[in-house]
Amino acid sequence: MSATLPSPDRPWVMRTYSGHSSAGASNELYRTNLARGQTGLSVAFDLPTQTGFDPDHPLARGEVGKVGVPVPHLGEMRTLFEGIPLEDMNTSMTINATAVWLLAMYLALAEEQGADAGRLAGTTQNDIVKEYLSRGTYIFGPEASRRLTVDLVCHTVRHVPKWNPINVCSYHLQEAGATPVQEIAYALATAIGVLDAVRESGQVDDDEFPEVVGRISFFVNAGIRFVEEMCKLRAFGRLWDRICLERYGVTDEKLRRFRYGVQVNSLGLTEAQPENNVQRIVLETLGVTLSRDARARAVQLPAWNEALGLPRPWDQQWSLRIQQVLATETDLLEYPDLFEGSTVVEARTAELEAAADAELAWVLAGGGAFSMIDAIKGRLVGSLAERVRRIESGEIRVVGVNCLTESAESPLVHSLDGAANILVVDPRHEIEQLERLAAWRAARDDDAVARALDTLRTAANGTDNLVPASIDLARAGGTVGEWAGVLREVFGEYRGPTGVGSAAVPGAGGLAEVAARMQAAADELGGPPRLLVGKPGLDGHSNGAEQIALAARDAGFEVVYQGIRLTPEQIAAAARDEDVDVIGLSILSGSHLELVPETIRLLRAAGVDAPVVVGGIIPPQDQAILAEAGVARCYTPKDFALSEIIGDLADLAIAHRRSVVKVNGGS
Repeated sequence: MSATLPSPDRPWVMRTYSGHSSAGASNELYRTNLARGQTGLSVAFDLPTQTGFDPDHPLARGEVGKVGVPVPHLGEMRTLFEGIPLEDMNTSMTINATAVWLLAMYLALAEEQGADAGRLAGTTQNDIVKEYLSRGTYIFGPEASRRLTVDLVCHTVRHVPKWNPINVCSYHLQEAGATPVQEIAYALATAIGVLDAVRESGQVDDDEFPEVVGRISFFVNAGIRFVEEMCKLRAFGRLWDRICLERYGVTDEKLRRFRYGVQVNSLGLTEAQPENNVQRIVLETLGVTLSRDARARAVQLPAWNEALGLPRPWDQQWSLRIQQVLATETDLLEYPDLFEGSTVVEARTAELEAAADAELAWVLAGGGAFSMIDAIKGRLVGSLAERVRRIESGEIRVVGVNCLTESAESPLVHSLDGAANILVVDPRHEIEQLERLAAWRAARDDDAVARALDTLRTAANGTDNLVPASIDLARAGGTVGEWAGVLREVFGEYRGPTGVGSAAVPGAGGLAEVAARMQAAADELGGPPRLLVGKPGLDGHSNGAEQIALAARDAGFEVVYQGIRLTPEQIAAAARDEDVDVIGLSILSGSHLELVPETIRLLRAAGVDAPVVVGGIIPPQDQAILAEAGVARCYTPKDFALSEIIGDLADLAIAHRRSVVKVNGGS
């Protein structure tokens, strides 16, 4: 009997997560990647598109085209997919709060192309729970968001049967601190919350429900501990199979399959010695491909330089080639599962399965994922604090960061064929986007748009599925801001939990000395110094800001942290009203050159002279510009020692408080 399969397996779908600047530039990138052997598209949208703002909204300033492609209306969707037949493409759209709108435009475009909706293949992420917990691009509260999720699921099952209507996303949970056990449990809790809501909605008949279950897919993370990650995915699959069978009565094994796509861990990529990120990406890819029984159906890999800034097309090609060499040149796809019968793999898988089952039971006992957002958020913030502590203490070793730091200078970091080592989005793209938006509005039939908006408003106030009304609005020429604006009127807007107040935080040895200095300063100066942690703009990646707020609180600061999505005006007003001694701004979207100088200008105009520090992915040349604008310190991913950062903040705050006391005559 041969050890090999009768014929090799087909490779997984190969994607790169991409989109930037404009729909035209992104279309060129997509067609280039497809020509280089990519077998599917994974669309990254910019933050205004993700959060329901048109490019000319004040909160969109500096954010247009930065972390993805702006697609506010059907005209931009046409440009994005020009020359790409949607009927022949497998398209993944990483979109959540505005998923209904983006799918509506996609379906309207497919109709224009003459595509058969029954043949459209792809995925909308459509997982709002993880936005509350980790990524921050939510708009509406849990109840309204669950309705939008359910409506998209029910519409696609009936009308776009090959589409994956939800990609339950544990990827960002791991980046927010989730252990493998938490990643499994919270993702499964989300899937259960959505499926229960679909069943309760009455939009799907009982005999159709197994098909709904069969369309649920997952999007996972895979870290550097690739053996444990592989076992995690085996445990994930077992638990999902059991849930489908026991909770939902699905007897067809095909409909119970654990279908997942993956992007390997971007958070683990380092700014220090970034060339090491290549081997990290390769090893993490093994965790989701080695085991045939737990192999990913679609893989997208980050680029080696993502801790430095936006990757270039060449960097994305390098990551694509990693997948292609693995699938094409090795014998991986010729064998059955390599780990069948392994007692080691079975034991670790069983441990993870049992622990995740217990954590899932805790969530379900509390009312399920949508009801337990605050409690889960607190656990994630605590888990991330523990991970940060272990890296700082050296318990977790990271090559080039806290060990083996001596290195020759990397030529990759400085140049490649004379080009910059990251992609820099030209500010003119935002100006051009505003011009195109104005032209689009001028050319459309305003009466048709108004009628479509009224239809959407009526549907939102009632119980009708919101997808058909959204498609009609897309056809009429509506925009993402208008679509979200109507739903904001009906559903209201939501501010998610920060997790800072409820997190259980392990003590960090390096903070003890800082805490002693802070206590002495509080005794000397009549109270603890105050730190304002602010996140200007639309960037919702709050993990770093939350860890700073937690550590500063434990070091003796009085911390003011109001969460994500603040305007520079709001931050300046809070700093003035709270009489703070140091201001920390966190921006990971690349909009620091627009938002930070404006925030500083408004602070000084408000009479606030406290020092300002900034954290984010900030290239050296931008750090110099920010210093000239008045920034006292810049922190980037290489600054992993949390106690040192808090020590810096303490020095700045104490010096500021002393100067204030001196000016006020010692009172």
